[in-house]
Amino acid sequence: MKKYHTIVVALHWVLALGIIFSLAAGSLMLAETPNSDPSKMNGLAIHMGIGIVILLLTLVRIVARVRTGTPDPVAGGNPMLEKLAHATHGLLYLGVIVMGISGISMALADDLGGIVYFGSGEPLPENFDDLAPRFVHGLVATGLMVLIALHFLAAVYHQHVLKDGLMSRMGFRDK
Repeated sequence: MKKYHTIVVALHWVLALGIIFSLAAGSLMLAETPNSDPSKMNGLAIHMGIGIVILLLTLVRIVARVRTGTPDPVAGGNPMLEKLAHATHGLLYLGVIVMGISGISMALADDLGGIVYFGSGEPLPENFDDLAPRFVHGLVATGLMVLIALHFLAAVYHQHVLKDGLMSRMGFRDK
C-alpha cells in the first residue's frame, strides 16, 4: 500500500482546517473576549459546534484508518525519527479526543449548551477559568499547537530536504 485511503486523506485535510481554525478562534478571539461581551455567544456557538464535529470526525478517521490500513513505512528512514513520527501521530489523535472531551465537560459543568444554543436566559459564567476542565482544555490546546507545528515541519522536511515523496501519501492523486 503506497498511500492512505481517500476517505482518510479527505478527513485529514478537513480535520486539519477545522482544528487550526478552532485553536486560532479559541486562543486568539474567544480567550480575549470577556464573557460579558454579547458577541462571545456567537463565537462560542461556532467554536463548540466545530469542536463536536472535529471530535466525531476524528473518531471516524481512526476507524477508517484501522479498517483501510496504512501505507508501508518509508524505506531507509531513521528509526528514531520513525518512532517520533509514530508518537506524534498518536499524541495528535489523543490530544484532539481529550480536547473534545474537556470541551464537552466544560459545557456540561455550567450548562453552556443551554445558554449558548437553547436560550436558557442564564448569563455565561463570569470566568471559564473557574471550571476544572478549562485547565485541561488550555493545556491540551497548547500541546496540540506544538504537535501541529512539529507535524508541519516534518512534512516540509520530507518534501523539501529528503524529497522522499512522503507527502504524496496524503494526496488525492495516484502517482
